Amino acid sequence: MSTQSATCELNQLQPGQQGVFFALLSGKELLTTRDGRPYYRVSFRDRLREVSFPVWNDSPWFAPCRDQWRPGQCYKLLATYRETEFGPQLDLHNIRPVVAEDRQAGFDPGRLVPVASRPGEEMYGELVDLIQRELTHPQLKQLVLWLLERHREQLLFWPGASRVHHAYIGGWLEHVLSVAENALFLADKYARLHAGRQPAINRDLVLAGAVLHDIGKLRELAANWAGAEYTASGHLIGHVLQGRDMVREAAAQVPLEPELLLQLEHIIVSHQRLPEWGAPKPPMTLEALLVHHADEIDARVAIYYDILNQDTSDSLVTGAKNILGQRLYKGPRPG
Repeated sequence: MSTQSATCELNQLQPGQQGVFFALLSGKELLTTRDGRPYYRVSFRDRLREVSFPVWNDSPWFAPCRDQWRPGQCYKLLATYRETEFGPQLDLHNIRPVVAEDRQAGFDPGRLVPVASRPGEEMYGELVDLIQRELTHPQLKQLVLWLLERHREQLLFWPGASRVHHAYIGGWLEHVLSVAENALFLADKYARLHAGRQPAINRDLVLAGAVLHDIGKLRELAANWAGAEYTASGHLIGHVLQGRDMVREAAAQVPLEPELLLQLEHIIVSHQRLPEWGAPKPPMTLEALLVHHADEIDARVAIYYDILNQDTSDSLVTGAKNILGQRLYKGPRPG
């Protein structure tokens, strides 16, 4: 297949339409039929549509699929889109991996997967500016910036989760920037309401904890364009304790007074609040409480929108088969 420009996007194809398009191989699973014949179930996607279909063992594509197709890689396809009783499928006519010249023809991996609403560089710059402007404790500021800069390239790409919320490229930065802004708002509000009471809310600690509460996800998850999966340490330890480990490692390079370090660690290990959510301790300080709720509301709003957007029925409410296990009110359709 030549490197001519793609004629369409996968999500634009109508039933029965043939097109040339770029797509990401998002899944490949070896299965067997009832009579024991092997076949692959593969999934190709762009940012708005994912299509799964079988590659049978008597297909000319079976050997290339087995030996050459790799999940997480991008391909240029010539295929016909069909909608069947088994769901959307593709009749594959030609396929090859993308090449460097495809960039000139419009290939952009960021158009093949869900991504954050803003570029990672922009959000990273805003997060650093927020820390530079609002965090006044010199060593705490230095520690937070040291961790961010050390993992900068990873953070520009990293999803916020493997699923549930912010599970897309750039999701980590989108979520953490929002949580940091929420946390500062809450810290300032309750400092005013309880002015003169002790202990006073440590605004610097709230901001540092908000920025670093999910830093352990850099070790919990392995991410590529196809999505994110748990690492071995993600399965066995999780991001909460690994985040505490990363902060301790940073403190070996940028020392903090022991009490401040202890309270920062507590924010990280308690931010999910409940043991069944992975928290070994509940929030036991005002700063930890504020970060927990700043995190929880940002995640919960994102989950609500995901559920509402995925439900395409005409009902006033969504179904209850979702991550929350409850119906959400959609309201009457416009018009």
